[in-house]
Amino acid sequence: MKSHLNYLVADTAQWEQSADWFLDRSRSVDAFVKNAGLGFAIPYLSNGQMHDYVPDFIVRLNTDPQHYLVLETKGCDPLTEVKRAAAERWVAAVNADGSIGRWRYAVTSQVSDIPEMLDGSPLRHDGAH
Repeated sequence: MKSHLNYLVADTAQWEQSADWFLDRSRSVDAFVKNAGLGFAIPYLSNGQMHDYVPDFIVRLNTDPQHYLVLETKGCDPLTEVKRAAAERWVAAVNADGSIGRWRYAVTSQVSDIPEMLDGSPLRHDGAH
């Protein structure tokens, strides 16, 4: 209902589908999209090579002024910290510019944490309290 796309292209067996369910039903979400084939990628450097990090979801929250959330649902990935640092640099740069709203980044290894993240509670990373 809250995504302009009628189909979720999931990279997981259950995680992204569960995140989609939470996002679609949250009163805190105005709109969202699974970031697949959209061209939204955050560059990062690993082992001397440039790579593109493609976070799972882009969420527009019901806030005034407008806020956005780049949301990653993450299992085991040895590059989690490298990608997180790149995403946080991207968010800081976009927020410093200020022309396209306020952004934040969150990564979770517990899909059940998503409602709390969306409702404006402090972001919990990787399921930590």
